[in-house]
Amino acid sequence: MAEPIFKENVVIVTGASSGIGRELALQLADQHAWLALAARNSESLNAVAAECRARGARALVAPTDVTDADQCQRLIAQTAQEYGRIDTLINNAGIGMWTRFEQLHDLTAVERVMRVNYLGSVYCTFYALPYLKRTHGRLVGVASLAGKTGVPARAAYAASKHAMVGFFDSLRIEVAEHGVSVTMAYPDFVATGARFRNLGADGQPVVDAPPYAANTMTSETCAQLILRGVAKRQRDVFVNARGKIGSWAKLLAPGLVDRIALRATEKGG
Repeated sequence: MAEPIFKENVVIVTGASSGIGRELALQLADQHAWLALAARNSESLNAVAAECRARGARALVAPTDVTDADQCQRLIAQTAQEYGRIDTLINNAGIGMWTRFEQLHDLTAVERVMRVNYLGSVYCTFYALPYLKRTHGRLVGVASLAGKTGVPARAAYAASKHAMVGFFDSLRIEVAEHGVSVTMAYPDFVATGARFRNLGADGQPVVDAPPYAANTMTSETCAQLILRGVAKRQRDVFVNARGKIGSWAKLLAPGLVDRIALRATEKGG
């Protein structure tokens, strides 16, 4: 039987304390990866690390706020010092926003979303890239279907994910000659609990976000599909048919896609 792709692969996962990031870490641990787990919540991060070690992985805990470039640099340095190399960087840390743009009190929340979702990925990638070039490694960006099309009540979030997609699509061309692959993942609605931490019009977490639809994908399934694509060094990973079809439909019938996005947002999935 072939060994797992990520056995002893040095993998950094940002946003690893909950949701998709936590599941990515656990599933990588099942393959006995060597992990560096980053997030702001140290208590939750330590709990995830303990689970990963129980599954046979090595796990470095690196509390990190990805909006701080110095902390991102420290994360990369700690990982390289611990394991001697870096094979994979999964830029998963993110924050959502659930309000119409015209209802915003000010632009503080917009700036926060952009710094976490876009600049956080840029910072980590900047410092990790020299190591990834040496190992012909893997770069991963966990974006969203909102990075492919507009979504009502999520303008700032969609903008941050569009920026993320544009950055990694451009970088893919630049690093191809070094054997570094770039995989972009496009989750749809996933039951992670993150929507109840989305920022609202006042910049505070929304307390009345719509509930998840019955058919909302689990974080376990989403992580499994992402890792399958990353292992194969796929360019894009769409986790459901709506994402795949929507990318083509937007070219042919953009108005229809707008209406579908509106209905999906109103239903919550």
